[in-house]
Amino acid sequence: MKNKRKSQQKNRIIISLGIILASLGLAYAPIPGLQQTVIIVSGSELQEPLKQLETQFEQENPNIKLELKFQGSQEIVNKFIDNQNDFTPTILIPANGEKLRELSTRYKATNSAEPFYDQPQPIAKTILVGIAWQERGKVLFPDGRFRWDKVEKAMQAGNWSGIGGASDWGSFDFVTTNPTRSNSGQLTMSLWAQSKVGGNLNSATFNNSAVESLFGLVKRSVYQPPRSTDILLEEFIAKGANDADVATVYESIALHRWEQAGKTQGKPYQIYYLNPTIETISTAAIVRRNVNGGTANAARKFLDFLNQKEQQAVFVQYGFRPANNSVDLKTVPNSPWNQNIPGAEVTPAVTKLSPPDTQIFGEVQRLWERAE
Repeated sequence: MKNKRKSQQKNRIIISLGIILASLGLAYAPIPGLQQTVIIVSGSELQEPLKQLETQFEQENPNIKLELKFQGSQEIVNKFIDNQNDFTPTILIPANGEKLRELSTRYKATNSAEPFYDQPQPIAKTILVGIAWQERGKVLFPDGRFRWDKVEKAMQAGNWSGIGGASDWGSFDFVTTNPTRSNSGQLTMSLWAQSKVGGNLNSATFNNSAVESLFGLVKRSVYQPPRSTDILLEEFIAKGANDADVATVYESIALHRWEQAGKTQGKPYQIYYLNPTIETISTAAIVRRNVNGGTANAARKFLDFLNQKEQQAVFVQYGFRPANNSVDLKTVPNSPWNQNIPGAEVTPAVTKLSPPDTQIFGEVQRLWERAE
């Protein structure tokens, strides 16, 4: 009888342990039929930090699967409006919030419903900068300041010998992204047009003959402009001087890839802060079209995750300025602002403008397309 009671007690312990283990399994393992898939379409500038954070988020949230897609910021808008994706986006993260306002305006023109579940959320910040290989930057910008008129004169001259450079440097090659597909190309041409007219941008700016000539010059000079900033900088580094001399890119990606430039070309490029420049804030929105409430809640969880201090520090490590202002650029481990990158500044003494509105972006695209 005593042995029987011991056996029964042992069985109860085993059953209890089994229940506990089963409960833990239900808590931490994906439940078939309940897993949510969240498809994120982002500008390519966020590709590397999002891929790193994807793994961490899925480990912490096993019932949510993330799928990352990357497009140029203007492509994100156009493909969503025209329903040209072969997948159903859940979250859109173009390089700046103005793109989401454009999307909202265009969507509401043919639909009665709101396009987004919630107010769009800022994810990370950066600004437009210039870069140049150091030896050539010293010739083009002897005072260390980026100037649009100097770049324009170099493009008109066509080669370095015409502007004081060595004859064996060959042609002068400026690079920017395609303004019909990429946010950084649109910002570049907006700032350049603004410097040309010496005032604020409006629709009349793009009917100015000097601005029209500028667009034609740049379009003729930039052969097959890349569709995204990340692709542009990879090509800039791979080609090196003589094929790519000066470019406009985001500060974030310029900081992140400077070490790669040193390894590939044996020397880093110099960063030049534009004055004025444009601050661009990668902004996320959860779309309503074909996205149910459960998937939207999973998407909210991911956006909350991205805005936490630990994840914001990851963006800083990739050269972004945080959307969460409690994060200090200098104290983040492996911060690029602690690596003596040529030209990099924590607080550059420049004027930061907001991105142009939808109408100006439309004028930039229109003028680029018709430029010859």
